[in-house]
Amino acid sequence: MLKWMSCLLAGAVFGLGLAIAQMTNPLKVLNFLDVAGTWDPSLAFVMGAAVMITLVGFRLVLRRKAPLLGERFHLPTLVHVDRQLLLGSALFGIGWGLTGYCPGPALATLLSGNVEAYLFVPAMLLGGFLHRKFARRA
Repeated sequence: MLKWMSCLLAGAVFGLGLAIAQMTNPLKVLNFLDVAGTWDPSLAFVMGAAVMITLVGFRLVLRRKAPLLGERFHLPTLVHVDRQLLLGSALFGIGWGLTGYCPGPALATLLSGNVEAYLFVPAMLLGGFLHRKFARRA
C-alpha cells in the first residue's frame, strides 16, 4: 500500500509541477518551439531545472543499494543509439511539435476538460499498443 501511495504522491507532485510551469498548455509549448515566430524561452528554464535536479537526484539515489520501496533499480540497459531509437525520437518530436503535447502533460491535461487532450491521449495509447503488438512480431 505504501508503494502505491508513494506513486500517487509522486505523480501528483509531477502533475502539479507541469501545471505550474504551464507545460500542460499546448500554446505555451508551441510558442517555445516556434523560434522563428512567437518564441517563448521560459520552458527552457523549466527543462534546465528538471535536468539539474535529475543529475543531482540520480547521484544521491544511486548511492543506495536498492530503492526505498523496491527490490532493485530499473535502469536502462541499452547504451547504443540505433535506428529504432532515432525513429522513435523523431516521431515523438514531430508529434510534440504538431500538437504541443507530450505524454506527461497530456495526461495531466485530461483533468482540465481540454477536448484536444481527449483526442490526443487515446491516439497516444493506440500508438503504444500498436508498437507493442508489432514489436513482439519482430
